[in-house]
Amino acid sequence: MLRRDVFRLPPHPASVPLARTRVRDHLSAWGHASGRATLDDTVLLVSELATNAILHGPVVERDFEVAVTVLADGSCFIEVSDEGPAEPEPRVTDAWEDEGGRGLRLLDTLADAWGVWRRGSHGKTVWALVRG
Repeated sequence: MLRRDVFRLPPHPASVPLARTRVRDHLSAWGHASGRATLDDTVLLVSELATNAILHGPVVERDFEVAVTVLADGSCFIEVSDEGPAEPEPRVTDAWEDEGGRGLRLLDTLADAWGVWRRGSHGKTVWALVRG
């Protein structure tokens, strides 16, 4: 059985903790125990993708969308969509003091797979799969 939650949030920094909380609450309600790597990794990736949608999304004040699906095997499929046309690009950062530039590295490390879907003139969806 699949379980899915989809919600929209405004492109404001306060939306990032709201996205984390909502995803954590739904995954917990669906049987993912706190402290499990799947839950923690999924919440962290949602936080990173939501932050990217806010920082690199469109200038126009449009909501971004977060979707999380729990697959039959317990894996989590995350989607964060925004109206921005630019695909994410890894940044080169060497200094640990840099506050940005690590989101795609986290995707590479924590997600079993990830990618970008173009939505025509309606932006993009960045997705990630975290196996259960």
